Amino acid sequence: MAEILVLVDHADGAVRKPALELLTIARRIGEPSAVVLGAGAAAADIAAKAAEFGAAKVYTVDADEFADFLVVPKVDALTQIAKASSAAAVLVTSSGEGKEIAARVALRLGSGIITDAVDLEAGADGTPLATQSVFAASFQVKSKITKGAPVITVKPNSAAPEAAPAAGAVEAVTVEFTGNAAKVTSRTPRVSTGRPELTEAAIVVSGGRGVGAAEGFGVVEELADALGAAVGASRAAVDAGWYPHSNQVGQTGKQVSPQLYIAAGISGAIQHRAGMQTSKTIVAVNKDEEAPIFELVDFGVVGDLFDVLPQLTGEVKARKG
Repeated sequence: MAEILVLVDHADGAVRKPALELLTIARRIGEPSAVVLGAGAAAADIAAKAAEFGAAKVYTVDADEFADFLVVPKVDALTQIAKASSAAAVLVTSSGEGKEIAARVALRLGSGIITDAVDLEAGADGTPLATQSVFAASFQVKSKITKGAPVITVKPNSAAPEAAPAAGAVEAVTVEFTGNAAKVTSRTPRVSTGRPELTEAAIVVSGGRGVGAAEGFGVVEELADALGAAVGASRAAVDAGWYPHSNQVGQTGKQVSPQLYIAAGISGAIQHRAGMQTSKTIVAVNKDEEAPIFELVDFGVVGDLFDVLPQLTGEVKARKG
């Protein structure tokens, strides 16, 4: 079978969920091989996890460059491994960093790139066929690369991780780094909210202009915490200073594709819809029964979010016991 490289995203010594999704998806188009970069002492545990989800091989590279510099060392490593292994495709998580790495790798390999895929399948000619949501998720298209080994970024939550134990033979690789222009001079840990990462969350609760003020996000956060969800916000809400820009969902913010998306006080402008329209189930709460968001939803509630959300939070807590 064709070898498919999967760049394993990890943090604090653990594999992140989108990487397990990528390994699951990679099995549809070939035999997955994991690439683990800069994991240090956690490399063995990460390799074992990758093997549990189908990695026949695990390429590991450990060097100070991964911590001292930005994306270039990862590009160096992934490119050299792709060339040495004659990989049939390279899969990367569709995040800000992931898309930059993928673009640079595709350029160095002389290959085409597809970003923000939501599904992959083997084409009739053996070339991976990617499904993308385009034009603010109004259409789905199937695309394939016509030159070189395809480099594809896949959105988180595009597949449920499925274990499929494989050999997971570990191969330590030595990489020649090309040099960097941007060096990391300091790091400030982000304060944890205890909530899941927005782009990776299975459930997202978002607030918009309808929350009225920064304090209005309290009911949104309470529901999110009851559901174990991430909190999102519309552009109008973050532009008003009611919630951090890092939580913005939309065309100019983050794109999410959770199992459940709850929009509270969000009108449903096309800019916001572009960032969440691929969610599996969409629920909206809005006082305006003519709000455009209701054209999109699976379930809609016409009502004041300050009445509806606390009742929903209470019901969720009651059912959880």
